[in-house]
Amino acid sequence: MKLIYRFSIRFLFICIFAHLHICTQAQDSSRIRISLLTCTPGDELYSTFGHSALRLTDSNSVTDLVYNYGTFNFDEKDFYLKFIQGRLKYFLSIEDFQDFKNDYIADHRGITEQVLNFSAEEKIAVRGALIENLKEENRYYLYDFFLDNCTTRLRDIIVQHHHPAAILQPVMPVNYSFRDALHQYLNKGSMPWSRLGIDILLGASADEKMTAAQQEFLPDNLMHGLNNVRNTGMVSSVQDIYSIVPRGNKKVVFSPFVIFCCLFLLFVLLSISKNNAAKRILSGFDSFLFFAVGLLGALLLTVWLITDFPMLKNNYNLLWAWPIHIVYAFMMHRDRRWVKLYSLFLAVFLVLLLISWPFLAQSMDTALIPIVLLMIWRGSKAFRTRNTQ
Repeated sequence: MKLIYRFSIRFLFICIFAHLHICTQAQDSSRIRISLLTCTPGDELYSTFGHSALRLTDSNSVTDLVYNYGTFNFDEKDFYLKFIQGRLKYFLSIEDFQDFKNDYIADHRGITEQVLNFSAEEKIAVRGALIENLKEENRYYLYDFFLDNCTTRLRDIIVQHHHPAAILQPVMPVNYSFRDALHQYLNKGSMPWSRLGIDILLGASADEKMTAAQQEFLPDNLMHGLNNVRNTGMVSSVQDIYSIVPRGNKKVVFSPFVIFCCLFLLFVLLSISKNNAAKRILSGFDSFLFFAVGLLGALLLTVWLITDFPMLKNNYNLLWAWPIHIVYAFMMHRDRRWVKLYSLFLAVFLVLLLISWPFLAQSMDTALIPIVLLMIWRGSKAFRTRNTQ
């Protein structure tokens, strides 16, 4: 009896195991695994915000491939002009997973993998969509860092092919703007000069509050969003393929605000001096200051007019960086009535601008305040000098 009982128990376990195996095969006959790869930020500005790619492992064809929407041709004609205009074409590329992994390990950038919970039919559909997008007539798209990039493209594929469609939750504070999101990464990467440059280049649209979907233009946000999906199970497992120890924030002593404050104090001290050499330096600096600011204004205005990027339009930095400063720079030390009036109007307008600085529809970088103060001081000085002659 004991022998029959043991045999029956073993036979029962074998049947259960075989049933589970058959059910598993029936549930996922595709033998495909699809996962989202999220890479940590790098040291260069282009890599500051991380990267996303889709990994597709196919046991039938014994392939392990990475699909990457963040590819572009640096040698393309008029590369920088097309990038500023928003007319640079990015494209979907494919490479072996091991090569992809080795590149990021060499750059000391971490890789996190989220295996996505698709059915067999959904996996086949995702693979079909990727293959279709690899065709020469489909692989190119007009890149938009905020609205259509290598991460948002993957999000759309994931959401469109999963049923029910995943409802991703916000992963940043409700009142966060696109600019706030960039600041978070630039501050963490100790890049104050890059932050200043980006703040000057971005217009008022960058201060719009992001929706949950818009937050996913950042790779980390998509990763966390998939983990937090409530209406359906999107992620079956998570693993760190390559882990790194986060680097502490580097303390930047010579930040833009510090440098510009020192510059302001230097020229205040030079103005006190009665030395003729100091006066000549101040006179030359006045022309350089307004020429440089006017040139910046001309650049911002040109970008506004030629770009298709909405985030580069409606730039409030033109309130202090007037292109006409270029002409003023060469005329400010001449005895002209219009120069005197321009100097007065400029000083008064910039004072009012500083008063309204915190209330503008566009967030203005505080590092620019010493520069604007310098323009007020030197403009009023030019008015007083002309007025006493």
